[in-house]
Amino acid sequence: MAGPLSGLRIIELAGIGPGPFAAMMLADHGAEVIRIDRPGARIDARDPLLRSRRLIGLDLKSPEGKAKVRELVTSADGLIEGFRPGVTERLGLGPDVLLADNPRLVYGRMTGWGQTGPYAQAAGHDINYIALAGALHTYGRAGEKPTPPINMVGDFGGGGMMLAFGMVSALLHAQKTGQGQVIDTAMTDGAAVLMSMIWGFRANGIWSDDRGTNLLDTGAHMYDTYETGDGKWLSIGSLEPQFYAELRRLAGLAEDKDFDAQMDRAQWGPLKDRLTALFLTKSRDEWCALMEMTDVCFAPVLSMAEAPTHPHNAARGTFIEVGGVMQPAPAPRYSVTATDTPRMTTGFDTEL
Repeated sequence: MAGPLSGLRIIELAGIGPGPFAAMMLADHGAEVIRIDRPGARIDARDPLLRSRRLIGLDLKSPEGKAKVRELVTSADGLIEGFRPGVTERLGLGPDVLLADNPRLVYGRMTGWGQTGPYAQAAGHDINYIALAGALHTYGRAGEKPTPPINMVGDFGGGGMMLAFGMVSALLHAQKTGQGQVIDTAMTDGAAVLMSMIWGFRANGIWSDDRGTNLLDTGAHMYDTYETGDGKWLSIGSLEPQFYAELRRLAGLAEDKDFDAQMDRAQWGPLKDRLTALFLTKSRDEWCALMEMTDVCFAPVLSMAEAPTHPHNAARGTFIEVGGVMQPAPAPRYSVTATDTPRMTTGFDTEL
């Protein structure tokens, strides 16, 4: 059975990173996505971000290329582009032109800084966008420099996922009203939204701008990663009292009065030192045998090589192999409109 977005047609003007991720999300859930790339562009058949597409080659600077895009848009529900502000306008493929061709069109724009603002025309990457959004400052350990969480927060969480959400929202609006619109997706905006809970903590006086000293940023002993005796790592998230009690019980610390001071920030450092020494006394597998699938809030820290074969991930089919490439399966899951197995995009489509 087709995915929940079956019947929608999305035109994707080729880009990198968050734009293709948004298009992948739409394609994973049933939309027909037609990616327009340069004629003869190299297609990486190993790239999950390009999966489940129809692919055509067009020169967007040529009259023929522009005309073909406009033709495709007349039968499309949405379009995604990730150029700097003003580029598609100069190509003659901006929102005014395409919405005139198709008033129901949802025109999704993906940039780092947004379509407006002093930074709008500046170059940038994920690290810069999350820095300006106030997010990067919070990532890292006490006394150390900010550490970017690769490009999960700007490119993909605040960018690609936000664009995919915006596209579906505007598509629903277009179905109800017949009115298309433009979506201005900025990774700075999206990264800021992802920090909403932390802004709430800060407003309530329970979050400090001092990095690595808070409950969820490795400041607390019961919410951190620890090395094991075999050089591997585990994660502990025993925040609630009942989960903390289970950690203490299974770690042999139930009677240790020092660990009564769970929420005493002054004790977090010394207690972390105690746990650091304790977790080094066993291998990761030994700790898994003791704590995995308990209410400790525990999980081994798995590498990308390990994650696909873990019994939980295997049971759920969290990872799949498509075209010889191991990759995450589509998510989330649906009870009625099950998504199809993705297919890797290997070459240009000659039938469009």
